[in-house]
Amino acid sequence: MAGINKVILVGNLGKDPEVRAFENGVKVAQFSLATSESYKDKDGNWQEQTEWHNIVMWRQLAERAERDLKKGMQIYLEGRIKTRQWTDQNNVTRYTTDILVDRFIMLGKRSENSNMPPIPSENDYQQHAAPQKTEGEPNPAPQVEQMEDDLPF
Repeated sequence: MAGINKVILVGNLGKDPEVRAFENGVKVAQFSLATSESYKDKDGNWQEQTEWHNIVMWRQLAERAERDLKKGMQIYLEGRIKTRQWTDQNNVTRYTTDILVDRFIMLGKRSENSNMPPIPSENDYQQHAAPQKTEGEPNPAPQVEQMEDDLPF
């Protein structure tokens, strides 16, 4: 039986896409994407947890990302998880997990949705991952309602 490797994320770009072109003309874009969730801790205080994702887009997606995406923008994306192995300068084997994007839709800038708090910059966090056929036109940022969670942590 085959497995399913499907990722759907809605988040904000932590930086402008970095785009490289190979000798054969194929482009790749890479950037970080922040997703955040809020929950109530055991004392009833709201906590926010931000997760950083390494995003990779190839070919036409990379070209569109280079042209249209900027730091802070909110996007919806679909893709799959891919972990790669590499050796650092000290000859230590390392692993990086990327999200390889199949499609994305621009939702707008964080500031366009006044109900949502500003997203911190990637540089505001000391621990985050190392850098590493599109449909739809730009849509206005959707209104998002936060649900109250009563998580035990």
